[in-house]
Amino acid sequence: MPILGSMQPEDDDPFDFAPVATSPRVDGWSAERQRAFIAELASHGGVAAAARAVGMTPQSARRLRTRPDAAGFVRAWDAAVDQGRLMALDLAMEIAREGRLVPITRRGKIIGHRRRFDSRLLFAACYGEPMQRYEREARAALEPAPPASRPGSR
Repeated sequence: MPILGSMQPEDDDPFDFAPVATSPRVDGWSAERQRAFIAELASHGGVAAAARAVGMTPQSARRLRTRPDAAGFVRAWDAAVDQGRLMALDLAMEIAREGRLVPITRRGKIIGHRRRFDSRLLFAACYGEPMQRYEREARAALEPAPPASRPGSR
């Protein structure tokens, strides 16, 4: 039996979720807006950009995520972030492998193009710090700093 023939379709699609029930508002998190947000989030993995793309704020998206009846939305959110990160990694690998076309200018006019290879993006994607580190640092930056001690005091 061929391997592909034995594969079963995935019945548990995280993107097929029941939207969080919200009060009907023109500027609120409607079911359509929640689905559009998840689609945007899956395309690049960035919460702020996805929220702006659907006309909402990242703070309101995070509040919606913390509601007790948002289990399906949370699952879709997590799957979308994972997919967005994979897509970003694919793009980084493509740029590292094939380079980017950069215009060559002389006296304000484009006279040609050259291919620039930059593996820093790929290196950051493959060997970067886990996101939890940045989240901890961001929380620490918001906390007030302890008072500075004066020289000679203990």
